[in-house]
Amino acid sequence: MSSWQSISTIAAKVNAGQAKATELVEQALAAIAKHEEFKAIIVTLDAAARERAVKIDARVATGEQVGRLAGVPFIAKDNFLVFGAETTAASNILRGFNAPYQSTAIEKLEAEGAICVAKANLDAFAHGSSTENSDFFTTLNPRDKTRVPGGSSGGSAASVVLELVPFALGTDTGGSIRLPASFTGCVGYKPTYGLVSRSGVVAMGSSLDCVGPLANSVEDTALVLEIMAGKDSRDSTTIERDPKGYDLENIDISGKKVGIITEYMGEGLDPKVAERIRAAIESLRQAGAELEEVSLPSLPLGLAVYYVLTPAEVSSNLSRYDGQRYGHNTPGATDLHDSYTKTRELGFGAEAKRRIMIGTYVLSSGYYDAYYKKAQTVRTKVINEFEAAFKSYDFLLGPTAPMPAFKIGANTDDPLQMYLSDIMTVSANLAGIPAISLPCGEVDGLPVGLQLFAAQKKDRQLLNFAAKTEELLHG
Repeated sequence: MSSWQSISTIAAKVNAGQAKATELVEQALAAIAKHEEFKAIIVTLDAAARERAVKIDARVATGEQVGRLAGVPFIAKDNFLVFGAETTAASNILRGFNAPYQSTAIEKLEAEGAICVAKANLDAFAHGSSTENSDFFTTLNPRDKTRVPGGSSGGSAASVVLELVPFALGTDTGGSIRLPASFTGCVGYKPTYGLVSRSGVVAMGSSLDCVGPLANSVEDTALVLEIMAGKDSRDSTTIERDPKGYDLENIDISGKKVGIITEYMGEGLDPKVAERIRAAIESLRQAGAELEEVSLPSLPLGLAVYYVLTPAEVSSNLSRYDGQRYGHNTPGATDLHDSYTKTRELGFGAEAKRRIMIGTYVLSSGYYDAYYKKAQTVRTKVINEFEAAFKSYDFLLGPTAPMPAFKIGANTDDPLQMYLSDIMTVSANLAGIPAISLPCGEVDGLPVGLQLFAAQKKDRQLLNFAAKTEELLHG
């Protein structure tokens, strides 16, 4: 039983004067302090959070309805620009950087009364699948301290599962919300590309990055998305929100056509994970959903495509971090070139350097056609195969990850093995479609995630189907 009620219940009580925002903030800060050993949090926003809570309680005292998130504390991954603390993206090169403005997602949540109480740990610049690439420390999995929480939004997922707050924000470039949700046992949602503004979020792969929530229920996930979704003049890639919104409806899943992705259920999938996924499939079948296998033959190439395109975009996005305008600057340089070199050498971690080098290589004149152009061609094939599948199926499903959470240090010396953690999540980002990870049981005491997909802009339908699936799986 969670120590937090649903987000809508908390906000309703605050708006009715039955609960105090100040008390909720203190509850969250106390929980953060209690669970410090898990290293989920980089910094708390004590002063700013308490100040906001006092103001919200004062508004409620005058009879004002503050909003749908009145007094609800939350945690943001530390690649969101937030007032009240540094934004570092867990990288040494951004130490000392204070945001000159807030991200649109944070602004929208605060406009409805939410209170950011802390910034969560991540793989530096969101480069990773385990949160071991943070330049500060490794977050521990709440279910087993010897294992990773997934990445890159590992701190956000751990914060939700540890019940530090009712929800947290993450970013998903190739599975970085869904993978930690699977490894820790919470709900993680990647919306359609462009549905939530990325303004004020440290960029990783600009054609792939998505902002989304992590929570303990689909209901809470849908409410947070409802508030964040929509066009933003500060982000030209944003799209219009669904005119019906994203509040859940009581739908009937009987007759819904669901495709089981063949490529995700075969070689490389842990047999015990496969058992849990098949049990979830059987629950859907008994509820009246029509399920059958569907093949998307280009999906096995998705990981290779992703690790050509993402480093290319990373190398471009990280070029701005030169120590001249903000963040870390290494003293003692003899000239400008020396300053650039020393600052980037000491400021970037090993994974950031690896991705910069790979990205620069695949974009170079001699290899552009052989790698980058070819990867974009295969990306188009992935998009087309998803579009074809959704002409016959309402939703697709498969595991979120091929295995449960692995041991800390197990893959740190083998980047290719680490990259394989994302093999079942990257294609949703390549295609720009919405996807969600739901807890669907355990393997040897470790959570397993069921992943559901829908066509672009079908976020409302996906969330409603996910809520019914959640109900079937957990009662």
